[in-house]
Amino acid sequence: MTTTITAPTTRSCDPATAVTRSLLGWGAVAGPFYLAVSLAQALSRDGFDLSRHPWSLLENGSLGWIQSANFVLTGAMVAAFAVGLARAGAGRWAPRLLALYGAGLAAAGVFTADPMAGFPVGADETPSWHGMLHLAAGGIGFLGMVAACLVLGRRFAAAGRRGWALASRVTGIAFLAAFVGITTGSTAATLPFVAGVVLSFGWLTALAVDTYRNV
Repeated sequence: MTTTITAPTTRSCDPATAVTRSLLGWGAVAGPFYLAVSLAQALSRDGFDLSRHPWSLLENGSLGWIQSANFVLTGAMVAAFAVGLARAGAGRWAPRLLALYGAGLAAAGVFTADPMAGFPVGADETPSWHGMLHLAAGGIGFLGMVAACLVLGRRFAAAGRRGWALASRVTGIAFLAAFVGITTGSTAATLPFVAGVVLSFGWLTALAVDTYRNV
């Protein structure tokens, strides 16, 4: 049985295991890092309204580089975690799907979101090519995360880890619902989407810690 799914085993100190654990550690860091950087900006940027403005909009303005870097660095951490997950024996698809999520986050940092809903104040809200690519990259990445949750939910269920199976499936379905909501363009979907992002990163963090302990 794979190390990601089974109960904790005795740790070893060989170099390969040390590398795997190091990569898995980035999965525990990615979510808190992204959420802390995003929230700090959301609470301090003039004109930003947490109830109306998606965090992607923080890529705009003179300080937009901070959120762009946040996306890229978080994406790199998630991708590193995906490699560690593969090394830990999580099968083919879950690591690949999480790597896709990481790539989507990084691409969303390269291709900045368009201003909308009055943020930044006075900015031109005409759709742009980079804004469209931002949406496409984010959408592909989000679907990768949803699929990874469902794939791991099935693996956990097969291993008899019912709590993890339920948590994985609920996270995937909730994140999908939040993503579908935000694609409508309604500002009312902003807070549910933020909740979905927080939930998904919480699941990712817990998965990283659980897998690390079981290696």
